[in-house]
Amino acid sequence: MPVTKITTKEFDQMVQAASVVLKNNAEFINSLNIFPVPDGDTGTNMSLSMESGAKYVSKSTDNTVGGKASALAKGLLMGARGNSGVILSQIFRGFSKDVEGKTTLNAHELANAVTAGAKTAYKSVMKPTEGTILTVVRYAANAGHHAAEETDDCARVMDAIKNGAQEALAKTPELLPVLKQVGVVDSGGQGLTFVFEAFADILNDREASTDVHEKFNVKANQMDQMVNEDHHESAQGQLNPEDIIYGYCTQMTVRFGKGKEVEKKFDYDTFYNYLAPLGDSLLVINDDEVAKVHIHTEHPGKVLTWGQKFGDLINIKIDNMRSQQEEIMENDEKIEHQPITDKKESPKEIAVISVVSGKGLEELFKSLGVTNIISGGQTMNPSTEDIVNAVNNSNAKKVIVLPNNKNIFLAAEQAESLTDIPMKVIHTKTIQQGLTAMFSFNPAASIEENQNEMDDSLDSVKSGQVTAAVRDTKINGLDIKKGSYMGIVDGKIEIIEDTLNDATISMLTKMLDEDSENVTIIFGEGATQSDADQIEAKAIEIDPELEVEIHEGDQPVYPLLISVE
Repeated sequence: MPVTKITTKEFDQMVQAASVVLKNNAEFINSLNIFPVPDGDTGTNMSLSMESGAKYVSKSTDNTVGGKASALAKGLLMGARGNSGVILSQIFRGFSKDVEGKTTLNAHELANAVTAGAKTAYKSVMKPTEGTILTVVRYAANAGHHAAEETDDCARVMDAIKNGAQEALAKTPELLPVLKQVGVVDSGGQGLTFVFEAFADILNDREASTDVHEKFNVKANQMDQMVNEDHHESAQGQLNPEDIIYGYCTQMTVRFGKGKEVEKKFDYDTFYNYLAPLGDSLLVINDDEVAKVHIHTEHPGKVLTWGQKFGDLINIKIDNMRSQQEEIMENDEKIEHQPITDKKESPKEIAVISVVSGKGLEELFKSLGVTNIISGGQTMNPSTEDIVNAVNNSNAKKVIVLPNNKNIFLAAEQAESLTDIPMKVIHTKTIQQGLTAMFSFNPAASIEENQNEMDDSLDSVKSGQVTAAVRDTKINGLDIKKGSYMGIVDGKIEIIEDTLNDATISMLTKMLDEDSENVTIIFGEGATQSDADQIEAKAIEIDPELEVEIHEGDQPVYPLLISVE
């Protein structure tokens, strides 16, 4: 049967399915990383970004697709991790702007929204590169536009969008030579293709590319997390428990067709429409076998009785929110009467926030003047929301952010427009650049002067990283075997050796020149002080006038980081 309009029900299902499909395929997407290093995280970033979007959609009580799309865009933006996550958020930002105010979507509106998403994504990138997720969304949008001229079936249009994405994905190695060299398609494009495939599967009533039971469990877990975290915020914000209109938080799972009271075959609209007048904060998530229900009501018995008409009940939970509010008020009253012992510190003029992974590196950055740390980096890029929260909680008038990883740039830039406090991003690509930037930081100068000085200092340092290859590949004329050690200089694989120290020494030798004065060695997980001492000895052997520093960074992924200035 043709799908002539997409309602909030279908849109919810599309988003939840996409979230699950990305989660289930995150490791596969990660494996498409061009460099064979153990920090390929495109799949992880896109999955976590979409999970945040799906959570916002689940929490939204808006009864229009436009409203749900706006919730998705906001959730994606706040949860965006890495460049791929930010671009995904921009695609659905454009999508949501185009469907603003629409109760449902027809085929033409669906195609137009994807086209708007493609245009917004291209505009969000300073130098768009073909052969990436941008190419995939553009091809998908074009295919959807052509399909919408021939049919009013949203399912057929979404299939065309999916097919256009798949066609573009297959072409990415031809458009981006490094992909062809390594023998992979673009990882971000693959992630977006999974999203469109999930959308198409839902509209065509096909089982999405994941087990249906697992899909339901993940959706149920997302709802559980929302319920447990903050679905009582509105109730708890009321001063008088008696002001709570619907006092019982009622949850249940209905197993269709089981039990002695079964009278009806499950129909989503029939099931939902009976429950809706009984309260608020209603959520119904179902698959072919069960439905999970959450509602705030004054009649939990009616809710349970209605559920029994469709099947037996499990996981029943009823909370008296008025009683909970009374306890909260009592605890708040106790806190209010406690003596105040600490005065709030005066805000700093400028705080510096650095993204760092590793206890030693955290201490090193703090010793140079960094005031706040966001834990993350190579294996876990912080989200836009993480950066926004860190800035807003910095107790400063202005903030400088050091991403220390180019895959965090877009998320940091997105945060600039969302923070309550003015902030500037110093585009540090590596830990070494972050450390160098801190040597140029002057607390007495303005934030603009600091930005200029710190930016100018980045070209003065060469950054070297050593790690083991996670797979066999050929790149830049190098034949790389799994387990061999790679020396990466300023983002390019330059050295391949059998041992960690051999790779580091070869890399250091390549990095040094007649102008080199300072070498910093930072050893982390997989390396020791002894390894660092050997590297230091070799550096001094090469040039006795070099100043060499050794620090324990505890960083993951890269056992040795080397900087040369």
